[in-house]
Amino acid sequence: MMKISSQLLFILPLTLGIGIAMAFQTAINTQLREYLNSPLQAALLSFLIGTIVLALLVCFQSASKPSLSEISQIPWFLWLGGFLGVYAISLSIYTAPKLGLLTFSGLVIFGQLVISMFIDHFGWLGTEKTPINWQRLLGSIVIFIGVLLTLQR
Repeated sequence: MMKISSQLLFILPLTLGIGIAMAFQTAINTQLREYLNSPLQAALLSFLIGTIVLALLVCFQSASKPSLSEISQIPWFLWLGGFLGVYAISLSIYTAPKLGLLTFSGLVIFGQLVISMFIDHFGWLGTEKTPINWQRLLGSIVIFIGVLLTLQR
């Protein structure tokens, strides 16, 4: 069980904010698709704006910047994050309007829970091993039942 600390009380609302931002992002990108007539073009514009914002933030960041030599030594599988982002954003633009934002978000969360349980259980990608137990399994089942309930409009 996780201890309640001042750090936890700080990061909980920040993490909740990610969910809020993702719901707004999906709704905004879905509307953007209407103007651009393509989920891929909407995703491209979204990533372009995001890249510009990130570039500005990195420019003002005090952390040292890696050299090309350091970048070339990054393991190949760590480059997949960009591909996964394209998959997630592009398909969210396509599927969210068909499912509705509530059902879409529930399915995304359920998918994250299931794969996160396996990543934690096996310690994949350098995570600390946390075995799947009945509480975690029950929590994901409850989320899935909630998703099924959202299908009723």
